[in-house]
Amino acid sequence: MNVSISRRDFLSKGTAAVMSSFAGGVLAATKHEAQDQMRKENKMWHIFGLEEAYENGEYKLPNLPYAYDALEPMYDERTLKIHHDKHHAGYVKKLNAAVSKLAEARKTGDYSAIQALSNALAFNGSGHILHTLFWHSMKPGGNEGQMPDELKNVFEEDFGSVDAAQKQFAAATKAVEGSGWGILAFEPAAQKTVILQCEKHQNLTLWGVMPLLVCDVWEHAYYLKYQNNRGEWVDSFMKLANWEFATQRLTSVKHMMAEAQR
Repeated sequence: MNVSISRRDFLSKGTAAVMSSFAGGVLAATKHEAQDQMRKENKMWHIFGLEEAYENGEYKLPNLPYAYDALEPMYDERTLKIHHDKHHAGYVKKLNAAVSKLAEARKTGDYSAIQALSNALAFNGSGHILHTLFWHSMKPGGNEGQMPDELKNVFEEDFGSVDAAQKQFAAATKAVEGSGWGILAFEPAAQKTVILQCEKHQNLTLWGVMPLLVCDVWEHAYYLKYQNNRGEWVDSFMKLANWEFATQRLTSVKHMMAEAQR
């Protein structure tokens, strides 16, 4: 925590005003520290892969769970570095800006820019969360064709077979119109897994679903190596797919639902 007061502020605002500002800063910092600690201690949060996505009252760019070259040769180091350090970082920056501007609008009562700000919140917020999950959705070396039995059983029940589920995911991801994502998710109303296409970062979703595994098919995700061959990129992603991560998320959301019903 760093709360500093300049001599100019002290003289211009007066002792009472500065001390009030100082106390407010301390309280805010303490609140954020407490929230961060709760997240760190929450095992579910770690399994969700989002423990580094938010800290000290702001969204933040998480570290990659592996080295930049760890996914070679299927996902090249240069593309991964640009994708994470530039594109994902850009979504985080714009997300925090939207949150800040919305807070200012609430203070002033001026909602004239609400449409643009709401769009920025949805677009950049969804981009940040999906990218955070995307890094965990890939595993160096992949799973070598292996998949946890729990996920196999779910795929057989919900899609008819593991092969059918994988083929549907790949086909849906390749066929996304424009820029977007392929998403394997858990749908809580029917309590089953579904495969969705997502245009941009936030369109065509089903409200309430829990993404389990996501594949990015924005051109910046694959263009340096695969050029315009999205299909080849998706085939490579399927070899890198981290089915263990998907299973952990599925197990966690089912556990939370069971706890809520007690």
